[in-house]
Amino acid sequence: MAFSEKLAERIRQQINEETGVVEKKMFGGLAFMVNGNMSCGVVGEDLMVRVGAEAYEAALAEPDAREMDFTGRPMKGMIYVAADSIRTAKRLAFWVQKGLKFAKSLPSK
Repeated sequence: MAFSEKLAERIRQQINEETGVVEKKMFGGLAFMVNGNMSCGVVGEDLMVRVGAEAYEAALAEPDAREMDFTGRPMKGMIYVAADSIRTAKRLAFWVQKGLKFAKSLPSK
């Protein structure tokens, strides 16, 4: 599956000052790993965000967020955000920061 290189570049611009960030192809797209933990990524045109189990329900209540069901079953703690919802840098930053915050809360791998 191809992913939006334009969205990937927008994410790179938002996280360019973060340390420990590595890009890795996964889920048929591109994931941004922080200290070995996935934080966010791009699948198709959508943003994928790892928010964790505790923030999962609140994240799903946000506009254009939906369950990540890559395998046919929802992956608790991970969501997709529709491309229309992240057109502005501010809205993209909202989600990217959520992913970074969660990934940083985990032990390094």
